Amino acid sequence: MESLRITLDQSEIPTHWYNVVADLPTPPLPPLAADGEPVSPEQMGAIFPAAIIEQEMSGERWIPIPEPVREVYRLWRPSPLIRARRLEELLATPARIYYKYEGVSPAGSHKPNTAVAQAFYNQQAGIKRITTETGAGQWGCSMAFAGQMFGLDVRVYMVKVSFQQKPYRRSMMQTWGAEVFASPSPMTQTGRDLLASDPDNQGSLGIAISEAVEDAAGRADTSYALGSVLNHVALHQTIIGQEAKKQFEKVADWPDVIFAPCGGGSSFAGLAFPFIADNAAGGRNGRPTRLVAVEPTSCPTLTRGAYAYDFGDASGFTPLMKMYTLGHDFMPPGIHAGGLRYHGDSPLVSQLYHEGLIEAVAVAQLATFEAGVMFSRAEGIIPAPESNHALRAAIDEALRCKRSGEAKTILVNLTGHGHFDMAAYDRYFAGELDDFEYPAEAIRASLENLPKVG
Repeated sequence: MESLRITLDQSEIPTHWYNVVADLPTPPLPPLAADGEPVSPEQMGAIFPAAIIEQEMSGERWIPIPEPVREVYRLWRPSPLIRARRLEELLATPARIYYKYEGVSPAGSHKPNTAVAQAFYNQQAGIKRITTETGAGQWGCSMAFAGQMFGLDVRVYMVKVSFQQKPYRRSMMQTWGAEVFASPSPMTQTGRDLLASDPDNQGSLGIAISEAVEDAAGRADTSYALGSVLNHVALHQTIIGQEAKKQFEKVADWPDVIFAPCGGGSSFAGLAFPFIADNAAGGRNGRPTRLVAVEPTSCPTLTRGAYAYDFGDASGFTPLMKMYTLGHDFMPPGIHAGGLRYHGDSPLVSQLYHEGLIEAVAVAQLATFEAGVMFSRAEGIIPAPESNHALRAAIDEALRCKRSGEAKTILVNLTGHGHFDMAAYDRYFAGELDDFEYPAEAIRASLENLPKVG
């Protein structure tokens, strides 16, 4: 039985991004400077262009998408919504399983949705150079691609364990003209200090962010670009959920539950946020859609972290953000879902979770690869390790439907393909991957170092 592929015309690419801030029950808390005062636009201007700062602080519900950004989006958008009929048959479930497939982008993931926008706004501001970090490499690839589209030089600090595990993502960035350094690196004072204390430091997203921010702050021609967490990134990603809503309307269906992987929160926000307004109005057909963020047990930010003000990076260069966090000096294990190895979470995702408007679940590494293999053998697409987390939770939900006989509609954000993650699949098939549940005492120790604010 063939899958049902639901497509849109390019004329149906959204013309605006959706800003969930306009529909929050309570206003978000502001980012704070080291002195405990709200960060000013002038302070943020050291690393971001004015248009990005305006979006970061905006409460407007709809933000226009510039035509040059939509023009680049047309290279791969709208992305398809696909019904996973073969997976449904394999599971013998009455549930209807759909996936929004973001792996059709040039970089192979959802990340170009914001990379293209950020490159455009920086080019318009006269910026010549971008610095950024990357975990699994998907964001670094996306920023390298976007920089090439708008004539910007790009330098990427790639978490060292991913730099070693994923050489072809590094090659993709270099093909698009980016410089790539393993983080911690000798290129910044942050990196040099860490290497001096531990030459074998495997790095973290927090460390890589510190290096990229330090680099950008030291040059007037350079801005910093972040691939997740911040409000403007979540905003740009909402093109995913807006398209999905149009696609479901075409087949007269609607998701009962949405699963998306969650590290910093951009892919979850991109698919789930456009459904928040519907839920606030009681949901379609009088039933709200459950919105579930799925994270690894090895980096359980939402499910085991603290809701507190913390730095977004390891060295304290970024403003303090109110978010779920494991502590900015948390050192995650080298699991293969590199994009989910982050100590914090989007302040907006964190607020929605804290207020009970979304859910979160943590899943183990082996179970996620089992789900990815099952999905690929049914549907043909090999998912990225990050996407496997959402697939695991969706498959578990479909099996619950099998036991109960309930015919739910399940939507998954398949955030990217795994073509450059096959070393991880090799280790899975060889039995070399382990499950790792982060020890409670290690989390407590990290949280003891949270900044004292208020």
